[in-house]
Amino acid sequence: MLLISTETCRLMKKILIPIDFSENAQKALDAAKIIASKYHSSLLVMHAYKPYYANIGASDGGMITAVGSPDAMALTTELESEFKNKLSSIEAQLIQEGYQAQAFWQYGSVKSAVDTVVKEQAPDLIVVGRTGEGGFLDKLIGSSATSIALHTPCPVMIIPPQSSPKAFREIVYATQLEFDENSNLEQVLSFSRIMGANIQFLKINSPSQMDIQPDGQYLQEMKDTFQLPDDVFVQRNAKHVMEGIEKYCDDADADLIVVSSRERSFLEEHLINPGLTKRLILDTHIPLLVYHRK
Repeated sequence: MLLISTETCRLMKKILIPIDFSENAQKALDAAKIIASKYHSSLLVMHAYKPYYANIGASDGGMITAVGSPDAMALTTELESEFKNKLSSIEAQLIQEGYQAQAFWQYGSVKSAVDTVVKEQAPDLIVVGRTGEGGFLDKLIGSSATSIALHTPCPVMIIPPQSSPKAFREIVYATQLEFDENSNLEQVLSFSRIMGANIQFLKINSPSQMDIQPDGQYLQEMKDTFQLPDDVFVQRNAKHVMEGIEKYCDDADADLIVVSSRERSFLEEHLINPGLTKRLILDTHIPLLVYHRK
């Protein structure tokens, strides 16, 4: 593997970490700290709280009554106060550890909260924990999970529950060589250099996914533009692209997968494995970094 050294440098001045105080949210925060220590980034920790609303219904006599009891309302108020204290404690701990940190308390869904903070703060990266046990991303599946990862303007890093945060030393950039990814490659190469990581570019050939463009077109362009040697490019055959990526990354002991995402035409949506990035987001056991084509 090659240690990339490129002069291109995209700074990550602000990293947003949505947290729900779960174990895997802590993993996401730990991963963000690893990156922040290299970039000297500010850590923006955010919690989205959905307040209790009393159910309103009509009594037998036609009177409008609130179903929520005073005890339930008191418990909700206590819970909100507890979460606010937890968020403040995390902010204080980060500052004590030497990080620049700021806490954001938002009401509403996680997706709307992320959108609000992204609009106001313009973070350069979002790091989010994923769990299959009813935690953070479970609340988003089918509506907001893929929306945050695929449509938020900045890159998004997904930290799965199986992973343990560590320095990102072995990066695999998975590409199908079907569109110009140079704008993202500049960022990825900069990231690998600053993190002190090795990087491999992986193309999986699979009968389940046809090639729309000849591989050589973009492959040669990538080599020429970034002066990359042949040995950082790897092609493997697999029945399915997803299993090919996972097997190679396991064999290479990769600790980060990187993919590029873009809006697809109707033809591409049906021919170029449209669910790959989404399935990686939901299923990968290795941290995943999603960039968006400009």
